[in-house]
Amino acid sequence: MPYVNIRITREGATAAQKAQLIRGATQLLADVLGKDPRSTVVVIDEIDPDNWGFAGETTTERRKAGR
Repeated sequence: MPYVNIRITREGATAAQKAQLIRGATQLLADVLGKDPRSTVVVIDEIDPDNWGFAGETTTERRKAGR
């Protein structure tokens, strides 16, 4: 059973966009690895931008600074 975990910042991805991600990831596993879509699990975690950081800054800080 394939398991895909997609992590994105919580900044307004719509339900339709998330559904498209789930369909796309499922189809990719079917196309590339021959996995049965009925057994593929996709989970989307939405992380607050204040809780996601890199290069020593939160995503919120980086976006405010235009990075």
